Amino acid sequence: RLIVCDISGYGDNGPYRDKKAYDLLIQSEAGFLSITGTPETPSKAGNSMADIAAGMYAYTSILSALLLRQKTGEGSHIDVSMLEALGEWMGYPMYYAFDGAAPPPRTGASHASIYPYGSFPAGDGGHVMLGLQNEREWKAFCDVVLQNAALAQDARFDANAKRNAHRDALRALIIEAFAPLTTAEVEARLDAAQIANARMNDMAGLWTHPQLKARGRWQAVGSPAGEIPALLPPGRNSAFDYRMDAVPRVGEHTDAILRETGRSPQQLAALREAKAI
Repeated sequence: RLIVCDISGYGDNGPYRDKKAYDLLIQSEAGFLSITGTPETPSKAGNSMADIAAGMYAYTSILSALLLRQKTGEGSHIDVSMLEALGEWMGYPMYYAFDGAAPPPRTGASHASIYPYGSFPAGDGGHVMLGLQNEREWKAFCDVVLQNAALAQDARFDANAKRNAHRDALRALIIEAFAPLTTAEVEARLDAAQIANARMNDMAGLWTHPQLKARGRWQAVGSPAGEIPALLPPGRNSAFDYRMDAVPRVGEHTDAILRETGRSPQQLAALREAKAI
């Protein structure tokens, strides 16, 4: 009935079985770096994408194994490879380059074939992320956001392919129009035009995000360093409230876990005396 989950860089067999791995190396092996960053500079993700992907697939695989054990009474051995986990997340760019087709280029926060799309500065130093999806939005963008309705008919920009080809000129016009505006004012105009947008927050902006506050997503939990704020798990469930225990100190639950495996107090004492725990 035991469920065991192993996580490794490349899995428990194959020619890469014993190859060392950590997050950046797997981001590289899985092709993530080849599509992330600017044309000049491949860039890793700002958080540990390969580690998190492997952890999430371990989590879902264990849940699946628990359900299987309920039906069959038998446990499972789960073999999670970081390369395979991140490879699963690479589906879109992989199929983009299927059968020798050109891969998607590195375009920073821009889009390879849609413009305007990406980050644009406001006059107060903030940045707004926006993306236009069709010609209706382009006309609304010119009229409501840039307040220059005539620009929609400019021969350089009257189709997405043309806007993409003349993106430097169009970017200069957008930056000029945004220069007298605050970030909030740019966002308000984009919302009024029904154009998808987001503020490019930093970490301080995420800590104080009004949507997280309004939905009560922060909860105080204990830790060895004192009380800290923690986000509730994603996915609010109407049937229960999430259990949010304190962050344990190192080794706090060692005895309890070993007792669950059948170790006696004498065995625990022997393990501790041998400095095995």
